[in-house]
Amino acid sequence: MNASPWFVAIGASGGDGLEDIKNLLATLSSPIRAVILVVLHRSWDKPSNLKFVLERACSHPVMVAEEGDKFHQGTVYIGEPAQHLTLAARSIGEMVQDPDRLHGNRTVDLLFRSVALYGNGRIIGIVLSGSLDDGSRGLAAIHEAGGLTMVLTPDPEPYRGMPRNAINYDGPIDVIGSPQVIAAAIADAIASG
Repeated sequence: MNASPWFVAIGASGGDGLEDIKNLLATLSSPIRAVILVVLHRSWDKPSNLKFVLERACSHPVMVAEEGDKFHQGTVYIGEPAQHLTLAARSIGEMVQDPDRLHGNRTVDLLFRSVALYGNGRIIGIVLSGSLDDGSRGLAAIHEAGGLTMVLTPDPEPYRGMPRNAINYDGPIDVIGSPQVIAAAIADAIASG
């Protein structure tokens, strides 16, 4: 058995993205043999209730990550709005401080690239609802690192949100489907790996 844990990195934006995250987490079996890392674009300068919203939506423990945290399987980790969640070597969390919004709408790419770099190939990147193209480059990095890529079924054309941009960006996507289809694919990947 491989000693390296699985890392499931999820990125989304806005109200639809939050609903997708809640549906995905509610569908994932508990306990799950993976570290779950979630980035949701949200207001930078307002208090966040994301932890409490996700706790009500799923049976997994939800933690606000802090610098240097050792990530544990079966737990969902989020960052604060102006602190961006990333993975550092050996399952350690690293928070990228961003009070001046230097990373703007690139926080999903930031997480995905860190997972591609430090996840030892046992990685799954997931792009859910949102506008713009954050996550596309990071998902390509996960694909290049040998990880699995999954994307929510995009809205019909001509809307070009995060899912469609991720699909069109670079390389094949392993799974395209609903949060329930993605949750089943995650379970299958972890069970077989």
